[in-house]
Amino acid sequence: MKVILLSDVKGRGNEGDVIEVARGYAVNYLLPRKIAIEATPGNIKQLEARMHNIRKREAERHSQAETLAEALGGKVVVIEAKAGEEGKLFGSVTPGMVADALSAQLGVDVDRRRLDAHGHIKVVGDHPVEVHLYQDVVAEVTVRVVPEGSAPAVAPVTKDNEETSAEAPFEETAAAAEEQPEQTEAPEAPAETD
Repeated sequence: MKVILLSDVKGRGNEGDVIEVARGYAVNYLLPRKIAIEATPGNIKQLEARMHNIRKREAERHSQAETLAEALGGKVVVIEAKAGEEGKLFGSVTPGMVADALSAQLGVDVDRRRLDAHGHIKVVGDHPVEVHLYQDVVAEVTVRVVPEGSAPAVAPVTKDNEETSAEAPFEETAAAAEEQPEQTEAPEAPAETD
């Protein structure tokens, strides 16, 4: 059965694609969830009229994903986990934990299903994790797993962040101080002309 996809379906196609699927898959899954519509001649004509808007939305999503990938690339996220003396974790670091850490530490909300850790993270140390943002746009972040209560391993990361944030307000304050005399002089000039 031919259907027109109304949204992206992993492994099947993207919005606006006309694909052939099994009748049961279309009738029981795609059509009731409004993920696709049947590919009738009328629907195909409507699709052709909407293709410009679909391409425009896709280009916008792609550019946003590339911007986010540049911002995420090379970042380090620290996760504390219970570990034994040899560095083996009691359990493992899950994609959900990585997604929560990305949200808390970097302010980026990512669906846990879009994270690829290349297997289970079961030892202390640095682990590369791929974040699939949109179709072919992928960013790589480093997940640093540290034993619970090991403040020295976490301190350098937070110290660097604090130094960076401490420098920025100073620069902003200096810039604001330079701008203030200009603002003070501007109101005086009209007062003198009155």
